Amino acid sequence: MSVPSHSDQPVQPEKGLQADQQATLRLQIWETPLMRQGSSVLEAFAWEEVMCRRVGAGHLPVAHIWRHPAAFVAGLRDRRLPQAVEAMEQIRSQGTAVCVRPSGGAAVPLNPGVVNVSLILPNPGHAINIHDDFREMASIIAESLTPWSNQAQTGEVQGAFCPGDYDVSVGGLKFCGIAQRRQAKAYIITAFIIVEGQGDQLAADVRQFYQHAAGRASEGYPDVQPGTMASLKELAGVPSAAAYTAALVRTLRDRYPQAETSRVLSVGSEEVRLTAEQMKLRYD
Repeated sequence: MSVPSHSDQPVQPEKGLQADQQATLRLQIWETPLMRQGSSVLEAFAWEEVMCRRVGAGHLPVAHIWRHPAAFVAGLRDRRLPQAVEAMEQIRSQGTAVCVRPSGGAAVPLNPGVVNVSLILPNPGHAINIHDDFREMASIIAESLTPWSNQAQTGEVQGAFCPGDYDVSVGGLKFCGIAQRRQAKAYIITAFIIVEGQGDQLAADVRQFYQHAAGRASEGYPDVQPGTMASLKELAGVPSAAAYTAALVRTLRDRYPQAETSRVLSVGSEEVRLTAEQMKLRYD
């Protein structure tokens, strides 16, 4: 794979939260088992939406880790492309779950080798610094990689899918993207991490979606290029999504000493189901 150009030189991720904030944050770590084939990927986002409301009402902050066997998650801007509906239906016809997520960012394909993690944090004073929180997430992702590599860097990778200032990469190849979602009294910082598989194949899938969804439009969507994405197995020899997830949980435990860990979550409940239906009506 070729090394892409960058809009800014990537830098080593810096921690976003102060040490005293990390030491006192009582974080609950929830892990969803690999979701069932054919299950609604929107339920994972609906669960986070419900938990974000609860965190805003006083529930402890949450870290949510989950995976889906076969899904395609479009962004809000993607949904506005001229033939987005047709492109999404074509993907559904192949047995892949499809949804439009409420957070920022653009299209991302999911499979068992892609780990998703979200931090759901309170914002009672409406005084959050999104850049600090993006840096915090990027630092967590990079620190979790250190059993295999200490070469993770942060900075937009041009030509990658779901591009952003806080792309996390190794050797100029992106493996992680970060986005955020705000509510009135809480917010979500969310990331996808490509651990297994071939990054170029995922990029090709996203590029094909945009070619269909854009119709005759020539702008308003990422120009996804080959040689910009890779998995951590390709980049650093990470053996599996399970191995990286275990490292991620250790990082969260180390960084937040008061974290409550090993909570196992099965996505469900009536409130989550109703929220998923509302999100589908609003965004799809």
